[in-house]
Amino acid sequence: MKVLVLTGPESSGKSCLAAHIQARFGGVVVGEYVRHFIAEQQRDTCYADIAEIARGQLAWEDAARAARPPLLILDTHLLSNILWSRCLFGDCPQWLEAELLARHYDQHLLLDPAGVPWVEDGQRCQPQLAERQAFHQACRGWLQGNGQRFCELSGGWDERRQAALAQVATLLGLANQHAGPGH
Repeated sequence: MKVLVLTGPESSGKSCLAAHIQARFGGVVVGEYVRHFIAEQQRDTCYADIAEIARGQLAWEDAARAARPPLLILDTHLLSNILWSRCLFGDCPQWLEAELLARHYDQHLLLDPAGVPWVEDGQRCQPQLAERQAFHQACRGWLQGNGQRFCELSGGWDERRQAALAQVATLLGLANQHAGPGH
């Protein structure tokens, strides 16, 4: 099983790319639990929610890992929970980072916010590019600082999609499987 994580700031294409990757290579996509939580609770999150959201994200990830698909595509993982908690509340439950580091991820695709428009969806809160760039830099810093394998994706939607498909083809050992008509 190969585990791929899409990470980076909001509105940078994680969910869209996860769907493209799954359509091309198969596998299982695990969504972003916080979106489910907010829709279910019908309110903004508060610091007291962080642990519950993280546990929900881990439960979704663990259920998918237990099925052992050849490719597990995570629309996000605990790094987003950690960084959002720090960004919004200035703190984060300490166990989140240890839990994240205890898991193996084969590849992270870090999405740059520049080059694509921010899209309001009722849950996003960083319309300014500078805010999203700071989040992107925090993601990169954490990945580098913790020795995580990652590749940065930038450019417009087509460039991101092609780069993501190429990275996954390489991860899966499928040379030249990302290109071609209709892909």
